[in-house]
Amino acid sequence: MNRRHLLGKFVDNPEALFRKTRAKLKKRSSTLQHEASSNQEDHRSFTQNLSLEFEAMANKSICEFSAPTMDNIRTGPAAEIDGNFELKPGLINMVQSNQFCGKAHEYASAHLQHFQEICSTFTISGVPRDAILLRLFPFSLLGRAKQWLYATKEKNTTWALCSMNFLAKFFPMGKTNALREKISSFQQQHDESVPEAWERFQDYILECPHHGMESWLLMQTFYHGLVNSAHETMDAAAGGAFLSLTIPQAIALVGRWRPTKVGMKKEPRHAREVEVCISSRR
Repeated sequence: MNRRHLLGKFVDNPEALFRKTRAKLKKRSSTLQHEASSNQEDHRSFTQNLSLEFEAMANKSICEFSAPTMDNIRTGPAAEIDGNFELKPGLINMVQSNQFCGKAHEYASAHLQHFQEICSTFTISGVPRDAILLRLFPFSLLGRAKQWLYATKEKNTTWALCSMNFLAKFFPMGKTNALREKISSFQQQHDESVPEAWERFQDYILECPHHGMESWLLMQTFYHGLVNSAHETMDAAAGGAFLSLTIPQAIALVGRWRPTKVGMKKEPRHAREVEVCISSRR
């Protein structure tokens, strides 16, 4: 060890260095003591809770171990709001009048439409719309659908997520593809008038509002699905070619069609709804 190195290690005031080092050691010792005390308290609390659990288990009969308890009962998604609010019994009854079970013949999109129509008729002062929808939605479900909602409530923290997950579960891609195929392969039946065929075509569209087909394609699909005699009659009624009409003109023409076997105007069911649905895809 050379002289320069020794000079670099020289301390002018060793007493001050000693006091500084002792303060650091004292502070470190205090921190360690506090951590040890905290750990002992946590351990003591854990031991007490564990003892209570063992004591409760020791007092249980054998059959009570397999008996259901409230801890096993699932509930719907929780709505984060400040304070509480009350749902009127009449409102709950309205929602329960059209419950969705998740069966194959049910349509999740139609259920959501009906549910949101009810919820749009009222407001609760100071309560967000999300909270109202999340609180009411479980009352509109039954059976398998309600159990699904309870099992996935951690994912359904907002109404947007809840409705999206609900459609993904009960309106899967396979069902969507099957309904799209019904629309795209539409054919008039041999004993079906044009207004009856139009009504059935509209029902297919309403069953799958997210079909993704453009309005012009829907009208072409309907026209090409008709029998040849219907083509001739519709072209004559259009004053030339039916496909030369605009979309509103074509919808209006079919809507006021008079079937030959009935001497009066036949108004197709849901005509206005489908007109809006088709027109929105221009």
